[in-house]
Amino acid sequence: MTQYLISFNDGAMDHITAEELPDVGKAAHAVCQEAMNAGVWVFGTGLQRQQASIVATDGVVTDGPYPETKEVIGGFVVVDVASREEALAWAAKLAAACRCAQEVRHLMPDPELEPMLRQADR
Repeated sequence: MTQYLISFNDGAMDHITAEELPDVGKAAHAVCQEAMNAGVWVFGTGLQRQQASIVATDGVVTDGPYPETKEVIGGFVVVDVASREEALAWAAKLAAACRCAQEVRHLMPDPELEPMLRQADR
């Protein structure tokens, strides 16, 4: 299986009214539950609208991207699926539920990390 990041930009859901938001939340949670039931769910969440911090290699902390920029992620889901096509199908379900476009990216596998994760699960 291969892991994919499905994400949307902060502000992508700003067109949704306060009255519509509960229905959007229910629809999004239904897709998440479907992914869990299908055994492809890894993790996902929305991100609090806030300014991020950047920590440099020397440990210096600076202001990060501001929420007003389009580069800020508003939320994401990670799925573990057999193909890119399957990841795109989950993204389509999330796009319909969240009423905003979703970006799909393949997460790089790390063969050295796999044994560490298995050891940590013990």
